[in-house]
Amino acid sequence: MSYLWAFAVGGALCALAEAVVLVTRLTPAHVMVMFVVLGAVAGAFGLYEPLVRLAGAGATVPLPGFGFALVQGAMEDVHRLGWVGAFSGGLRATGAGLKAAVVFALAASLVANPRR
Repeated sequence: MSYLWAFAVGGALCALAEAVVLVTRLTPAHVMVMFVVLGAVAGAFGLYEPLVRLAGAGATVPLPGFGFALVQGAMEDVHRLGWVGAFSGGLRATGAGLKAAVVFALAASLVANPRR
């Protein structure tokens, strides 16, 4: 059942983002930033946590999940380290995902367009 929830919630978030791109004059970049900010705001107010508990990766993998992870990391490190944690916590919480994205993008660019 958890796979079904992950698929449904992740698909709904992606479909919502696509609908926003198609209905409005916003560019995909604007919609991406908007979804990260919405995830961060929802995480700060405790609204995104129940969705993460329900859908797991279906809620944490899409862009709102990235914003949620930034806020959660910052809030955890503020409690642990004080105000310095507000700056380091988000990077700590999302660092592995950022590194993986950079490595994947580099590998994909080498495969897709090899320089000879």
